[in-house]
Amino acid sequence: MKSVRSFLFVPGNRAAWIDKAADSCADALILDLEDSVPLAEKAQARETVRSSLEGLSRRKQRTWVRINRSPHMYDFEDLLAVVGPHVEGIVLSKPAGPEDVDTASSLLAEVEHRKGLQIGSTLLLPILETARSMQFAYEIAQRPRVLGLTGLAAKNGDVARALGVGWTPEGRESLFLKSRVVMAARAAAKQPIGGLWQQVHDLDGLEKACEEDRLLGMRGQFLLHPSNVAVCNRVFSPSPEEVAYYRGMVEALEHAQAAGRASIIYAGEHIDIAHVTTAREILALAASFQD
Repeated sequence: MKSVRSFLFVPGNRAAWIDKAADSCADALILDLEDSVPLAEKAQARETVRSSLEGLSRRKQRTWVRINRSPHMYDFEDLLAVVGPHVEGIVLSKPAGPEDVDTASSLLAEVEHRKGLQIGSTLLLPILETARSMQFAYEIAQRPRVLGLTGLAAKNGDVARALGVGWTPEGRESLFLKSRVVMAARAAAKQPIGGLWQQVHDLDGLEKACEEDRLLGMRGQFLLHPSNVAVCNRVFSPSPEEVAYYRGMVEALEHAQAAGRASIIYAGEHIDIAHVTTAREILALAASFQD
């Protein structure tokens, strides 16, 4: 499945915001029924989201929905309302561990059965916001419906509270968590996702945070504001300079191999097939965002 650079949250009770969010060029929207919706507006938000899905699908917008949870399970009424051919997947908040992901998967299977959908067609994206879920990151990533894992570092957010950490602009306190999420996700062939930049009007800070997450191995970000999408998409896309560099690397090694050599010096560095394998992956990623 095509990599997601930008996941943009939109409150599910704001119909006008949902419509505008589809103009943001975010790779995927997360229509939120959980924390961004007041308790008194939960039922209305569910209907607003449900009625928005077909229109978003016509616009080729990849769409996810974050559902509510009780102390014991995820909200079955939310799932019944939104699961269908226009929803790529469900975002799960605060799973305690892999067993919560299994419970959500079972609930989804029942909804898919009732609606005549292919069992397993609806994906899951767990937000690792509890210490236990972070400890079991790899086990969660292995679940078949799971698209990816999140390594979030929002100031004063659920992750910070769960781990008892503070916040610094350079993110020292989140380095281990994010690296753990990247390794677990990659080991399970899933997508690692970073975020969450709360200073939404500080685009320079956002760019730096995205660049640091990309260097750690993240493939995309959770976002809170449409103005953040363009920065995020640019950072998580190979730049024209990178494309030119890696295309030249591939061509240089191909010429060397044709002359019977297995390695060369390219741009002052030793290059062999391992480096070109990486280059081809980056070129393929760049090409996927041109589709």
